[in-house]
Amino acid sequence: MSGWSGKSVLVTGGGSGLGRAMAQRFAAEGAAVVVLGRREEPLLESVALIERAGGRGFAVTCDVRDPEQVQAAIAFTADRAGRLDVLVNNAAGNFICPSEQLSPNGFKSVVDIVLNGGFNCSRFAFEHLRRVRGVILNIVATYAWLAEPGVVHSAAAKAGLLAMTRTLAAEWGQFGIRVNAVAPGPIHTEGTDKNLWVAPELEQAMVRGIPLGRIGQPSDVAEAALWLCGEQAAWVSGTCLTVDGGQWLSGGVYNFRTAYERFAGKG
Repeated sequence: MSGWSGKSVLVTGGGSGLGRAMAQRFAAEGAAVVVLGRREEPLLESVALIERAGGRGFAVTCDVRDPEQVQAAIAFTADRAGRLDVLVNNAAGNFICPSEQLSPNGFKSVVDIVLNGGFNCSRFAFEHLRRVRGVILNIVATYAWLAEPGVVHSAAAKAGLLAMTRTLAAEWGQFGIRVNAVAPGPIHTEGTDKNLWVAPELEQAMVRGIPLGRIGQPSDVAEAALWLCGEQAAWVSGTCLTVDGGQWLSGGVYNFRTAYERFAGKG
């Protein structure tokens, strides 16, 4: 029997992309999975995919920026699944915009979702995770410590989430709660394929900066998430696992410039 049988996982931003892939992967191992997001339709699609594969899935609509909604969603998760073993803070908002054109509201909206939302979910999940010596996994990005033109809002939010990862790992380890992060590189998802890889030269420019020579797939991140949250990583906390084919080794900035200049109207 899988080590995930009888356990439950809450994935924020679970209606698409990486969130959906991680939810499906945990469910495939036997966990009950709750997907959380603001729009019900994509969440129900994720649940349908999980159930079609023989897993247990539930959907809960919630805006992670609202503490009261988050508290209710955490309670829903514990009630439906019987417990909460893993929280995956994946909900995010991002768009490419030159910093000199970015509005204060645009900056604030991304920070509110990623950083404040990540704290809200972690805070209200604490008591449930404490009971079972559970796990928090935060999805960040390599530009949290490097740089990429055009995403100052997301970079600031992800850097804060990475700092929170390490701080909570140090603080909540006494309760048996492990806290880690995954930093994905460029990934093929429905959203990125629609909004970023709009021209072949953009992907070609990005791939030239990736030592392993390809854009990632959601399954690459899902497998990393499964390992970090599982018993095989039981003595791993406060770390950030980079899943980007080695792209971060080249610094990231110049690899992204072609895409930035296109969206900034300079290409």
